[in-house]
Amino acid sequence: MKANFKISTGLLYVMILCSSYSLPSCSKSTEPGSEPTQPVAPVVPLDKAWSFESTAAWSDEFDYTGLPLSTKWGYDIGGSGWGNNEKQFYTDNNNARVANGMLTITAKKEDYVGMKYSSARMVTKNKLDALYGRFEIRAKLPSGKGTWPAIWMLPTDYSYGDWPKSGEIDIMEHVGYDQNNVHFSTHTEAYYFKINTQKTSTKIIPTASTEFHTYRVDWTPYAIRGYYDDVNVFEFINEQTGYKAWPFDKRFHLLLNVAVGGDWGGAQGIDDTIFPQSMVVDYVRYFKMIDK
Repeated sequence: MKANFKISTGLLYVMILCSSYSLPSCSKSTEPGSEPTQPVAPVVPLDKAWSFESTAAWSDEFDYTGLPLSTKWGYDIGGSGWGNNEKQFYTDNNNARVANGMLTITAKKEDYVGMKYSSARMVTKNKLDALYGRFEIRAKLPSGKGTWPAIWMLPTDYSYGDWPKSGEIDIMEHVGYDQNNVHFSTHTEAYYFKINTQKTSTKIIPTASTEFHTYRVDWTPYAIRGYYDDVNVFEFINEQTGYKAWPFDKRFHLLLNVAVGGDWGGAQGIDDTIFPQSMVVDYVRYFKMIDK
């Protein structure tokens, strides 16, 4: 027996449309033979367990006397406050010296080009610019209210824009009013301190200003990891969501400085009786990452 079907023009149009364009609303995934829509899997970062060369590709052992080697170091110079209302003028002459196998960066209480303190901010820009690798610095920190030493890294080319868009890596920061509490941080457009999203870890080092300690970063495409005396204190994994979270796929260089006062270093004032104060550095070493 034949069944008689009468199809309206409107219904016929819907059937043709469904057949031609496979609209999801025209069928259900529960019907036999239909394929359910699969969600797009998120990108999962891959840690290739990168290692680092055992011999430093760049280093300064400070086994000489006088000014730091101009082939290895340059200087940021000025007294503009450096974006943090700092109170020192950074010089390129009498605040950084090498002797007895050590680099000494000294902050002094003195009138200098309109500022009340002088210090030094040394940089490896255009002398050591690296993409990935291990940076290791052995140092003894200053102490006293108003000191703000840092061992840190900035982008050489600012490919993603001005700070913090192109990133910052703080291997070591310390403020004298919070003695022995040492900070490792990274800053990006998505994660930085002015919007209270920064990635930070702290560690109490009871002898930070009386003994030498090793401050290190292991930087790979997967993560930035921080180590104090070879103990892992920090990890920031590449989320692979773009430069706003991870601008760390471009060249960076190293900075060593001792600031005085500023928004953080001077949050509890400056004790003028403590000066001069110095950060003493035993060595600076950079090891290349072994790619995989």
